[in-house]
Amino acid sequence: MLEELFGPSLENPLLIFLFVVVVATFILKEWFGGRKKDKRGWKNRGRQSQWTPKVVGGDKQADNAAEQLKKVMNADFQSRPLLNKAEAKVFDTLDKAVIARNPNWQVMAQVSLGEFLSCRDKGAFFSVNSKRVDFALMDENCCVVHALEYQGSGHHMGKSAPARDAVKKEALRKAGIGYHEIVAGHTTPSELRALVEKLVRRETR
Repeated sequence: MLEELFGPSLENPLLIFLFVVVVATFILKEWFGGRKKDKRGWKNRGRQSQWTPKVVGGDKQADNAAEQLKKVMNADFQSRPLLNKAEAKVFDTLDKAVIARNPNWQVMAQVSLGEFLSCRDKGAFFSVNSKRVDFALMDENCCVVHALEYQGSGHHMGKSAPARDAVKKEALRKAGIGYHEIVAGHTTPSELRALVEKLVRRETR
């Protein structure tokens, strides 16, 4: 076949060499061209190429948000109280006592630790990020100074409850934030007001 294309001159070593170079160039061009296409994320023989770039975080978050929106649109939501009746009574007593002591301070309810704690260790931060304190005393600089936990009748339900409390206590201690417990049936309103007197700085004029 080669003789039909090139004739008797195929016996010339120079022509043979040039023929080999041309064929090799064509093969390499096709090979590396295909690899470049794979690198851009094209499919190869029915399976995803090993060169397909990884999905960046932003795209993954967008996909998650779209999926979450789809679920929310197909579900029904109802409003519910942030606090139960017992917690609401504690909040009312706390709020009045704090305002009387220093109107520049505020009582916050059901606050996630991740909202007022920071940590360079991501693993440690995400260990407390979604955990909440029942009440937080916030000063005039919008800094949480003390955290108060209401120990209701069902607070210690479950074997992991003490461990969860220990995690919160340690994180708060490391941040220099006070931790105090309000025990249902034991802490009276007068004792709660006395605690506020102890914890909240008086307004300075």
